[in-house]
Amino acid sequence: MQDHEKEGEMNEPVSDSDNDEAENSADEVTSDEEITQEKTVKPLTAEALAEFEAAQKRAGVIYISRIPPGMRPAKVRHILSAYGEIGRVYLQQEDPKRAYLRKKHTSTNKAHYTEGWVEFASKKVARSVAEMLNAQPIGGKKGSRWRDDIWTMKYLPRFKWNMLTEQIANETATRAAQLRLELSQSKHEQKQYLKQVELARVLDKRAKKKEADGSSGPNQSTREEPITSDKTKKKPKKIKPPKTVDFECKNEELEGVLSSVF
Repeated sequence: MQDHEKEGEMNEPVSDSDNDEAENSADEVTSDEEITQEKTVKPLTAEALAEFEAAQKRAGVIYISRIPPGMRPAKVRHILSAYGEIGRVYLQQEDPKRAYLRKKHTSTNKAHYTEGWVEFASKKVARSVAEMLNAQPIGGKKGSRWRDDIWTMKYLPRFKWNMLTEQIANETATRAAQLRLELSQSKHEQKQYLKQVELARVLDKRAKKKEADGSSGPNQSTREEPITSDKTKKKPKKIKPPKTVDFECKNEELEGVLSSVF
């Protein structure tokens, strides 16, 4: 009986929820493994480094001065890969201000590119592709979007991909420095503006206070009389009349003195 019960438990059907949970757990495990695989970067050996440098010496770069509107790097790679082996592709996006105005006044929200660089595995192939496709229509199926657009490309002799990366890094650094400078200038101007606004407010307040004091001063003096007590009242000074001199008495005294002397 116990064996039959165990067999019944083992033969019970598995529900869909259990299957989903198992699949999710398996997907989580695989995704974690992929993340760990992406994070681990193996260092290049001496042989691999020498091989990479040799490939860089054999590679050639072409410059595309105009990218048709709406064409993306994957499309450029797809079209040019028909003429030879392609390594790396870099397309420069348009200016952010120009992109903002374009998105504001048009219905297209996709990114547009202005110029690009394409690396071929062989210098000879890159030179021949640039000479063959320059000033030629892109072509393609009838009714395609870029059928009538013209290629404008040029082969860059003695130009390597690391030069492009250095140039891009310098441009981004100068752009970031310019942006920091503009931000600091705008902050300084904002502080000066706020300081001037505060100063104007204080001066306006003082002027209003002076006007209020000047307008209320005479009215208060006419309406209100100063309250004085009896103690504080000053008595008016009495003016004494000048003493009158009796000249006759004075003359008699003088004569008596003179007579006694002489």
